[in-house]
Amino acid sequence: MVSVAADGRFETFGSQHLAVLCAFAIGLAAVVWIGWRVRGTAAETPVSRALALGICAVTIPLQVMQFLPDEWNPRTSLPFQLCDLAWVFAVHALWTRSRLTSTVTYLWGITLTTQGMLTPDLATPWPEPRFLMFWAMHILIVWAALYLVVGLGVWPTWATYRRTVVITLVWAVLAFTYNAIADVNYGYLNGKPNGASLLDYLGPWPAYVVLEIAIVAAVWALLTWPWTRREARTSVAPAIGHRP
Repeated sequence: MVSVAADGRFETFGSQHLAVLCAFAIGLAAVVWIGWRVRGTAAETPVSRALALGICAVTIPLQVMQFLPDEWNPRTSLPFQLCDLAWVFAVHALWTRSRLTSTVTYLWGITLTTQGMLTPDLATPWPEPRFLMFWAMHILIVWAALYLVVGLGVWPTWATYRRTVVITLVWAVLAFTYNAIADVNYGYLNGKPNGASLLDYLGPWPAYVVLEIAIVAAVWALLTWPWTRREARTSVAPAIGHRP
């Protein structure tokens, strides 16, 4: 039997949480393998677009459901979290192979989305709608990120890194402003999550927001650097091979 906390709430690193993380890891290996198999073949475009449509088929009904009377909560139902935007970037990247939206999906997914998966601010257990929405969106974003970058080779560049930072800062300003006006806390920019998270180690508000931005930008640079090095080696190799 799958256990939850004594009060019926989802429990971090309880059996439900661990089961989801195991399924996520298995699926991650599968999508990377699929990316390797279809990369550069006639199947690449139809497979990628099928995955994009699959993400839409899962996430759109779940997001619409948040506006139904039984699920509506102005503090959580509006699509203002980064994950609410990340799946849209993922769909665009899968459909078009855009380097920018692939980079956004990759950098947001590998850092911010996985952090949310490890320390989820979630109360409802399986099979409640919010449980399904939270895990479906988070898992699909990270799967798409690794499929695109590791599987298909749609690598980040320093240009797309910089544009991702700008996009994220624009979102942060808009979300912070809305939070202040509406007395909500999308993105945890106006206060920390109720449950434990890595933000607990960064001090009080607003210091943790400033530190989070600096740390995330640095980590994103580290995640971008190996791919720029790899692309530089790949572009130089043919020239070396054709030297007299």
